[in-house]
Amino acid sequence: MPDFDSLPWWLTTIHGLVMLLTLASIVATVLPLLRATAWWIRVFDFPRLQIVAVTLLTMLGAVLLGWHLLPGWGGVAALVLMGAAVVYQFFRIVPYTPLVKKQVGDSTLKDGKRHLSLVMMNVLQYNKQGKKALQAIQKMDPDIIMAVETDQWWYEQLKPLEETHPYTCHEPLDNTYGLLFFSRLKLDSCAIKYLLDDDVPSLHTRVQLADGNTWVQVYGLHPKPPAPAESKTSTKRDAELLLVGKAIDKKDEPTIVFGDMNDVAWSHTSELFRRISGLMDPRVGRGLLPTFHADHYLLRWPLDHVFVSAHFKVDDMERLPYVGSDHFPIYIKLSYEPHDKEEQEENCEEADADDHAEATEKIKEGFEEEDEEETEEAENPEKAQKELTT
Repeated sequence: MPDFDSLPWWLTTIHGLVMLLTLASIVATVLPLLRATAWWIRVFDFPRLQIVAVTLLTMLGAVLLGWHLLPGWGGVAALVLMGAAVVYQFFRIVPYTPLVKKQVGDSTLKDGKRHLSLVMMNVLQYNKQGKKALQAIQKMDPDIIMAVETDQWWYEQLKPLEETHPYTCHEPLDNTYGLLFFSRLKLDSCAIKYLLDDDVPSLHTRVQLADGNTWVQVYGLHPKPPAPAESKTSTKRDAELLLVGKAIDKKDEPTIVFGDMNDVAWSHTSELFRRISGLMDPRVGRGLLPTFHADHYLLRWPLDHVFVSAHFKVDDMERLPYVGSDHFPIYIKLSYEPHDKEEQEENCEEADADDHAEATEKIKEGFEEEDEEETEEAENPEKAQKELTT
């Protein structure tokens, strides 16, 4: 490192800033490697692309400042560590770019009766641009629609969809975890379930394709994010996703899981879920399609997902325009092509014994954390009510 005593104050300040950004880049890369579930650790799963950008700019600054020419190994070591961070982050992100082979193939089917299109939309409960959201959905005219963060006001705004999508399964709530589900296709055994949190619903149903013969198992999820105001850890979010993954495991039936998972596609939990469930991510080989945060161009990552079984291929997938929410809606049109299932399964990630053990442990921890919270609420009802009101 340079001799700061011999430098003018402004140059000392620049060196100090670059040193701070160097440390931040390395810490932000290393922390997610820990399996700890604390929100302040798991939050670094999200901005991998942004970490790459900051680290590259920091490396450029360090080179311009001549760190590689300084006596000793400090400057070179810092550059090497930043370079390693960039390489690691790049390899975590690259599967979600067109640089790799598509995990879910492109549709070759022309039979419209074996297609299924859907829209996933987090409306942001406090967003009052209901007309814009409704128009965006009606323009795409999907077969099934799930809107989350929907209260009674949002139900009234989206109720016109029932004219074209008469099969419904709704749970409007005013706690930002309400759920509305509309389908033009016939449903069977449609149910709203509370898997872990008694205030966070999930959708479970079977959808019949227009061919009249094929039934598809569909799950709609919106677990709590690891954030100070929501959940101090990612434990229950992870457990909810893995509970569904375990339910799907070894079932040889067409399956779709979609929703605002409050997790990025490249996180350890998302990848573990895919291995446990045997589902695939249509984003792999196609692009990031970042859906959050809609208001901040430089701070975006993919939070809204669609995972599919090997029975399906992709006819179209796109991020929809801004509807006033902090999330962009996402649209996908799938084709049911079971004749290519075995070929596509070669792209699936298989779970090993360690994966199953980890998933079982995470689910157990999720229920234990829920029991602890219920006990605390029972012992401190005034505190629980205050938090709920807040």
